[in-house]
Amino acid sequence: MSKRSHTSELGCIACEELGELGAGKEGWLVHNPNLLCALDTHSLALANRSVIVIIGWSDSDTPRLKIRPDLSPIEPEFITAIEWLVFDEIRVIVIGTSCGYLLLYSLAGELIHKQFIHSGRVIKLRVRGTNRDLIQETSSEEVCVVMPGVIARIDGNEIQNKLQQWFQDKSSRFWDKKPRKQDSDDFGNSYGRLPYQLWNVSKYGTCNDAAICGIMPPPLIELESSQRYYCAVTVGVDAVISAFRLSEDKSRSLVGAILSKVVPATFSTIASFSKMIWRSEQTSPRKSDVKPQPFARASPLTSLNDFPRKGEKLTLSPSGTLAAVTDSLGRILLLDTQALVVVRLWKGYRDASCLFMEMLVNRDAATSSSSYYEPVKSDYCLCLAIHAPRKGIIEIWQMRTGPRLRTIHCAKGSKMLQPTYRFGSLIAPPYVPLEVFLLNGDSGQISVLNRTLG
Repeated sequence: MSKRSHTSELGCIACEELGELGAGKEGWLVHNPNLLCALDTHSLALANRSVIVIIGWSDSDTPRLKIRPDLSPIEPEFITAIEWLVFDEIRVIVIGTSCGYLLLYSLAGELIHKQFIHSGRVIKLRVRGTNRDLIQETSSEEVCVVMPGVIARIDGNEIQNKLQQWFQDKSSRFWDKKPRKQDSDDFGNSYGRLPYQLWNVSKYGTCNDAAICGIMPPPLIELESSQRYYCAVTVGVDAVISAFRLSEDKSRSLVGAILSKVVPATFSTIASFSKMIWRSEQTSPRKSDVKPQPFARASPLTSLNDFPRKGEKLTLSPSGTLAAVTDSLGRILLLDTQALVVVRLWKGYRDASCLFMEMLVNRDAATSSSSYYEPVKSDYCLCLAIHAPRKGIIEIWQMRTGPRLRTIHCAKGSKMLQPTYRFGSLIAPPYVPLEVFLLNGDSGQISVLNRTLG
C-alpha cells in the first residue's frame, strides 16, 4: 500500500522562524541533540539551547511566538527539556534547564514561575495521569522531573492552582493603573514555591531516563500505613533497568522520625543560646538563596545488569503498566511494571524510538454506517509504534504479544511525536485515543498515523 493509506497529512510548520533552530539543513530535526520538541493538539514547540519557537500547524495564520528564557550568564545554563502543560483553557510551556531549574511561560512569552528543583541537568519532563482502578484507589495527575539519579514529582493540582492564580492576577492587573512593584528576587516566584517530592534513585548508577509508573501497594510490614507509594523505573549505564518503591515519607524509621524532630529543635536551641552569649552577628539570608530539599525514601526493588548493554530511553503506556526500553545494542524490551519482568523483546532496532498508541480493531465500530456512533475505549487496542530510522520505517505491534499490524515507510529526517497529556482528560468524555504524529523535518509536513486497520 502507499504511504497515504497509513498517514493523513495535517499541515506544515515551515517558516522563517525555524531558521534560528537550524531548519533548511538536511536532517536538522534529528541530527542536533540539543533540539527539543513538544507537541500539543494544534501547536508545536521547538527549542535549542537558548530559544523556544512555538508554531501552530493547523492554521497558517496563527501567530508564531519566540521566547528567549532568562538563563544564567554566569553558569553555562541552557534548555535541556520542554513540555506543554494543558488545563482546560490554560496552556503554558514548561522548560527544564541544565542547572536544575523549572521555568513556566505563558503563550505571550511571560515568565509565570521559576523554581529550583535540584542541582543537575533536567533530562526529561513527563506529564501524565492514571485512572482509578482495582490497583489504584485514586486517580493521579502529575509532572515528573527526571534528572541524573534523581526523580521529582509535582502534583497536577498544585500546578493548576498556581496557574489559575497567576492568570486571575494578570486579569486584575489589566484594569489596575498602578501595578504593584515586584522584587527582582521574587520575579517568577511571587506566588510561592510549588511543593514537590524528591527521591534519589542512583543506587544502581546514574540513569539516562526514568519514570514514575503509578501507585503501588505498601511493603508487607507497612500494610496499615496511610502513606502513598509509587513505583519508579529507571534505565541507565550500569543497570539497564532498575525499579524502586518511592515513599512520601522522608524518615526511614520510627527512630529516624523522632530524630528528625528532636535534633533540629535541640540544635536551634543551642545555636540561639550561643548567640546570646557571644553576641554573634547574624546576616539576614537573601531571598535568592536556594536550600536543597531533602530526599524522601526510595527503596530498591530489582535491577537488570547486562554489561556492556546500556539502557537509553524509556516510554510508558497510558496506564503505566507497560514500559518500552531501548538499549545500546539495538534491542527493545517490553517491561511489565507491576510484575517487574520483561515480557517481550525485539532485536535489530538501533537508534530506535518508541511511542504507545491505540488502534481501532473493532471492525463493527470502524465500519458502522451510523454517523452518530462514537468509538469507545473498548473498541481500541494498545499498540507500540517503533520508529527504526536506519530502516526508514515505522512498525506498529499489538500489545502485549500480538502480531505486527502495519509497516509504514517514512522519509529520512522524520521524527515521531505525541501530544502531551491534557489535565482533566481522565473524566472528560468522549474518549480520545492515543495517537502518534510524524514530523518530516526536511519538508515541514506533519501527519498523523491512521488508527484504523485496512
